[in-house]
Amino acid sequence: MAKFLNTSAINYFLEDLIKNAKDRLILISPFLKLNDRIKELLEDKNRLKIDVRIVYGKSELQPNEINWLKGLTYIRTSYCKNLHAKCYLNEEVCVISSLNLYEFSQVNNNEMGVLINRIDDAEVYKDAYEEAQRIIRISDEIRISLEVVERESEASVPDDGKLGKISTSKLAKKAGLKTDELIAKLLDNGYLEIFGDTNHLSKKGISAGGEFIEKSRFGPYFLWPEDIKL
Repeated sequence: MAKFLNTSAINYFLEDLIKNAKDRLILISPFLKLNDRIKELLEDKNRLKIDVRIVYGKSELQPNEINWLKGLTYIRTSYCKNLHAKCYLNEEVCVISSLNLYEFSQVNNNEMGVLINRIDDAEVYKDAYEEAQRIIRISDEIRISLEVVERESEASVPDDGKLGKISTSKLAKKAGLKTDELIAKLLDNGYLEIFGDTNHLSKKGISAGGEFIEKSRFGPYFLWPEDIKL
């Protein structure tokens, strides 16, 4: 019988199903920013050569996430446009919940979910597994490479200097900061504000020339004037 999960239970069973995966592991989450504990568990699955599929869809991967994923041979990552589902499963259990695979959500948000067991809830588990496979099939598999992602971002940003705007990662590089550090500064300066677990342009950010680019193979991203005051 399916089991109701609150926030702490979702986090517990999410770690548990990753840890106990023997043959396969599927993690579907629009937003992807893994905490250290989840990374540790996934690194162990990679060492054991277990097939892991991660599907994300609504957030540009940060360079530190990209660098980490590059070193994991048995973890395949896919991008799915318009993804909103959050589903995590191994060969025995499945968690369907409101929780994104995003460290902010795991710490700060109130979430709900259900735990489905393949033995006790065979038909429901089968339906969830088949839908997860469908989402994987319609997703674009990303061969994680920092150079590829940077080229994709650069191709999306006007290069002729007319707009004088660059992506968040480029602005961070120019400022000598990590992308996460720059985002923190943009939040502190009021150019960005957090709603739920995502960053949004504030009125100040729009006035300063910030832009939100929604459609991109690697998800939405922001553009900023090169001379924005930090």
